[in-house]
Amino acid sequence: QVFPSQDPLDRADFNAVEYINALFPTEQSLANIDEVVNKIRLKIRRLDDNIRTVVRGQTNVGQDGRQALEEAQKAIQQLFGKIKDIKDKAEKSEQMVKEITRDIKQLDHAKRHLTTSITTLNHLHMLAGGVDSLEAMTRRRQYGEVANLLQGVVNVLEHFNKYMGIPQIRQLSERVKAAQSELGQQILADFEEAFPSQGTKRTGGPSNVLRDACLVANVLDPRIKQEIIKKFIKQHLSEYLVLFQENQDVAWLDKIDRRYAWIKRQLVDYEEKYGRMFPAEWCMTERIAVEFCHVTRAELSKIMRTRAKEIEVKLLLFAIQRTTNFEGLLAKRFSGCTLADGTVKKPEVPPPSTNPFLEDETAAEADEIVMEKSDADKPKKPKVPDNPFHGIVSKCFEPHLYVYIESQDKNLGELIDRFVADFKAQGPPKPNVDEGGAVLPSCADLFVYYKKCMVQCSQLSTGEPMIALTTIFQKYLREYAWKILSGNLPKTTSSSGGLTITSLLKEKEGSEVAKFTLEELCLICSILSTAEYCLATTQQLEEKLKEKVDTSLMERINLTGEMDTFSVVISNSIQLLVQDLDAACDPALTAMSKMQWQNVEHVGDQSPYVTSVILHIKQNVPIIRDNLASTRKYFTQFCIKFANSFIPKFINHLFKCKPISMVGAEQLLLDTHSLKMVLLDLPSIGSQVVRKAPASYTKIVVKGMTRAEMILKVVMAPHEPPVVFVDNYIKLLADCSTDTFQKILDMKGLKRSEQSSMLDLFRLRLPAPPPGGDSAGSLSLSAPTPEQESSRIRKLEKLIKKRL
Repeated sequence: QVFPSQDPLDRADFNAVEYINALFPTEQSLANIDEVVNKIRLKIRRLDDNIRTVVRGQTNVGQDGRQALEEAQKAIQQLFGKIKDIKDKAEKSEQMVKEITRDIKQLDHAKRHLTTSITTLNHLHMLAGGVDSLEAMTRRRQYGEVANLLQGVVNVLEHFNKYMGIPQIRQLSERVKAAQSELGQQILADFEEAFPSQGTKRTGGPSNVLRDACLVANVLDPRIKQEIIKKFIKQHLSEYLVLFQENQDVAWLDKIDRRYAWIKRQLVDYEEKYGRMFPAEWCMTERIAVEFCHVTRAELSKIMRTRAKEIEVKLLLFAIQRTTNFEGLLAKRFSGCTLADGTVKKPEVPPPSTNPFLEDETAAEADEIVMEKSDADKPKKPKVPDNPFHGIVSKCFEPHLYVYIESQDKNLGELIDRFVADFKAQGPPKPNVDEGGAVLPSCADLFVYYKKCMVQCSQLSTGEPMIALTTIFQKYLREYAWKILSGNLPKTTSSSGGLTITSLLKEKEGSEVAKFTLEELCLICSILSTAEYCLATTQQLEEKLKEKVDTSLMERINLTGEMDTFSVVISNSIQLLVQDLDAACDPALTAMSKMQWQNVEHVGDQSPYVTSVILHIKQNVPIIRDNLASTRKYFTQFCIKFANSFIPKFINHLFKCKPISMVGAEQLLLDTHSLKMVLLDLPSIGSQVVRKAPASYTKIVVKGMTRAEMILKVVMAPHEPPVVFVDNYIKLLADCSTDTFQKILDMKGLKRSEQSSMLDLFRLRLPAPPPGGDSAGSLSLSAPTPEQESSRIRKLEKLIKKRL
């Protein structure tokens, strides 16, 4: 349809019969049939006219198009002709311009060549006169004038590099080189005369001639300058080598201060006498100090190799401290521009960090506990900028730092032994509900000592000794975890062979386990809090060690094993708390399974065993919650583990209640609901502040206790007719296990013959699993057996450990 139309004749589904019936709906309407026929004929004629007009119009359009195309082609031909004319005229114009400017170009080339000739002649005149003057001034030792003149002559000579084929130019160039060589030899002879390398007395001294000679040396071959510097520094330090020979008493480490005092006096003496003789850019004071450092390092290395057995820790640390102080003094006085790399390290200010180890490491006292949790969110002071002189002398002590590492090993061993003795003497921490579980003070002392060692060692070396110190740190972190934390966890009668997760998760029905006292519960919580604190601080310690050590050694620092050890202590502590509460509830569950539920006549309040379970929960949970107030996530883990342990055990005891009457099942359902409400409220039970339980915990409780309620509802349902009972069981429990169905039948007290037919019917009514086995998987997930529950608890244990 090209144009919209309401005419029925234009419709695609036009029906002639319907159209005629619409025009003549009745017999009376046939009277005007002639009028209708005339209208239709008129309409046909109009349509014919319109069609004829359109067809003729299309014929004319084709003729017009051909005419327009011919006109366009003619216009294009005319355009091409005009473009060709313009191009011809442009070529003629270009040729005319070239003829006009030909003479101008010749004049321009002549001017440029004339200018170059004049400039070259001027340079040649300057070069010839400069060489003559240079030779004359060299003979008269007029170094002040020579310095300026020589630089100018060298610059002018550069313009003649492309003319060296001309004999006169080559001769002038050779004369300049000869003058430079003569100047170099002459200046070296003047310095040798002023500062003789042999003899004890300095016959010469600073003079204006030598000062000007240094300016000339700046222009000469750099080797001349290096030779002057080398000879002067060697002559300046000759006395040092005599005074501090290896066989001298002052050469040993205990008198290392005298070495640094001597160089300080020498530098002051140099500044007074020779400060103005050498140019400032030569940095002679710094060069003397640097050469002194290189000589001192070599001498100290030699004497320490010879007398290695005499090196003690205190003596070594004394020498290192004095040396690092001297290196710090050099860094304040000099920029380090004369060092071998020739570059000065720019201080980089790191971004603020929350690492507890980031503090002012140059502070003399570190008495405060640096890993306090309150300081964790405060930005620390930025790292001290790198010292370009660090290690320039103290590097020689690095091969002997094993003495320091062995000393720290011994000190840390004594520290751990003292912690153990203090714990035995003072006993476990006093229960303090108001402040929550207290972190053992010994762990803070350990990490304070760690920080002092780390800072001290990083000042001595950032290489292999730091790796050795890290190994010592790892050793005593493990010892602390074993001796102080795991070693002081209360022992249980059910795990005399050692505390392991597997032994804690094993059910030992009927075994009586003594409950922990209030002090023991507080001790477990305190050890848990301490392990959590050690875990977090060990991670920060690893980061800080990686910052301190050389970049190439960073990969060798890994404290993951020690962090895992603290994670195991945390896990063991939580399992002890769960086991204690779980064992306390066992007698009540045993009493539930031994009750005569078929004799219950009426439903009353909750049963005594429920009251007993609630009582134990109210006794233990508030204490644990208050002592784990600072580590809320581990209290949540405790609640989840207890729910995962208690609910499957409750369901197992529920299956042992047989036979059960209808009233007995109703009473059990009431008890189950009461336990469900208590478990849902477990995280905030006995607390004035009511918090919403974590969703992960609530989900476990609702799922487990709802299954217990469904079991009891199936037991309450009549077993006649059997088909309805079996379908109701499959609907409520969605459990394909025949063992579970068998237990339900036992609870109802059915005879074996009835059970047999019921089991056959159950197998027939089971829904067929799909090819992929998804249905069975989902059913088994919704109805876990006790063994599966135990497996899930172990998986949860591994997951928590990984997250930590």
